[in-house]
Amino acid sequence: MRSIFCVLALTSILVSPSGEARVIPDPNQKPAPGNEARQTPLHEANYSPAVNYQLQCLGCHLTNGEGAPRSDVPMMKGFVGNFLKVEGGREFLIRVPGSSLSALNNQQLAELLNWILKDDGIAGSSAPKDFKPYTGDEVETYRGVMIKDLVGYRKMLIEQIRDLNIDIPKDVMP
Repeated sequence: MRSIFCVLALTSILVSPSGEARVIPDPNQKPAPGNEARQTPLHEANYSPAVNYQLQCLGCHLTNGEGAPRSDVPMMKGFVGNFLKVEGGREFLIRVPGSSLSALNNQQLAELLNWILKDDGIAGSSAPKDFKPYTGDEVETYRGVMIKDLVGYRKMLIEQIRDLNIDIPKDVMP
């Protein structure tokens, strides 16, 4: 008896117009109240690097750069600056998909990376003392160069960092 009710309920949902998913957006649909104005694209917005981190990075790397090892998102907190100590590491931070494919323009991405790498930022004291800030031009140079084997490339850089006798926390290499 219960299975008959389940079948009837499912059938009514499937044949109901309100139960159908609309694949093509309705061009006549009106915006929700308060959203009538055109939204400013992120690359045109003048948000601070901290806000851009919240909008572009926080979903995967969490509030303070903790990462999510179960989802293969490495921890950045207190470690990410070490990438600047090895060959290819500086460019890597621009080229990782979360950076290179973000909605930020080149200057915004440079400012965000510089913010992350500050001593009192997510990098902690891991960045080299002679850290040279990123520029928008530098980001533009490397941003379009995709990494074909992200995990392999990151492992190679981590090995170079390990060769410098820098301790590698387990959450850096999920």
